[in-house]
Amino acid sequence: MRAVSYSHHNRLTLLHRGAEFFPALVRAIDAAESEVHVETYIFALDPTGLQVMSALRRAAERGVAVQVLVDWLGSSRHRAALAAEFEDAGIRFAAFNPWFRRGIARMHRKIVVVDRRLAFLGGLNVNDDMISDDGSDEPLPAPRWDFAVGIAGPLVGAIHAEALAQWSKLGPRPLMARIEHLRNTIAATQPLRAVQVAEAALVVRDNLRNRRTIQRALLQALGRSRHSALLVTPYFAPGRKLRKAMMLAAQRGIEVTLLIGVGQFAMQDAVAQSFYPRLVRAGVRIVEYRRTQLHGKVAVVDDDWATVGSSNFDGLSLFVNHEANIIVRDTAFAASLRDYILRGLAEGVVISVTDVERLSLPRRLWNRFAYGLYRAVLQILTLGSYTR
Repeated sequence: MRAVSYSHHNRLTLLHRGAEFFPALVRAIDAAESEVHVETYIFALDPTGLQVMSALRRAAERGVAVQVLVDWLGSSRHRAALAAEFEDAGIRFAAFNPWFRRGIARMHRKIVVVDRRLAFLGGLNVNDDMISDDGSDEPLPAPRWDFAVGIAGPLVGAIHAEALAQWSKLGPRPLMARIEHLRNTIAATQPLRAVQVAEAALVVRDNLRNRRTIQRALLQALGRSRHSALLVTPYFAPGRKLRKAMMLAAQRGIEVTLLIGVGQFAMQDAVAQSFYPRLVRAGVRIVEYRRTQLHGKVAVVDDDWATVGSSNFDGLSLFVNHEANIIVRDTAFAASLRDYILRGLAEGVVISVTDVERLSLPRRLWNRFAYGLYRAVLQILTLGSYTR
């Protein structure tokens, strides 16, 4: 398993919701001079998606090399139309793992790299903030709650190498090409030392060298925490190790707070709620966010450790899918993200011990059944590693 390599002298911009992310993304694409790489789980043909597509078309017309990679399943509704539109514009387009020919993994990452000088990474797909992303096209009561990070500096090289590596996995690769890719990846992930502005690292999850990298980073942060841990996820169903780490941290006096999105999928809500009794009794503060769709996958531990990315705290993200997060060790960045999380917590509903004890027997049985079914499926998909 690859160790996390931090780089220095990065300039990071925290972007909250599409209102901040998409204008920055379009400006960067419009300023591109040589290449644009886009990876996203969902690329929707809604007003936001069409805006990004137009920017990519303009870049291609200027002679910029543009390539777009979407997940075969995540973008299934628009895949054929996307292929036609991008082919017409002279843009390379591909779908990751069609018909699950290479196993069950999905490409859940959200990465953009422009001219090897600027990158974006986070949880936002290319879709409209005000439209539900579950296929129902229902309008949301408020903009989707999510984050991305704009990155300039040495870390962009590692993200660019990762984007090229993901694209190279789409077709057959001769042995020498695999060896060259390995050399480039190792070179791009060596620690870089310069004047520190923000200390940051790219952590990815795949099914080869990085099977546990993201989970291990979370476990280490919780294990070393001194006073607080704020964890945010729309889908909560981690393996035993992460659940235990949260409870142990709370039991040794760490203020552990979990902000969870609810209301999108009934089965997922039941799975998450099956963990509430043990977590709450161990001292973990649980807050449900019900105002709109919560899609952010972020965390802040103490005053100087933060992460933003695509990885949920569930079995699929931690044990199956291809994911990408950025880890930042910087007090100013952590403080900024903490402020957003605290605002989200203020809009949420706290789950108390009394709430847990008042659950009706039918609800308890439903939660247990949902988790049992989820656990059985994930045990099969992960060959027994899900509960570790």
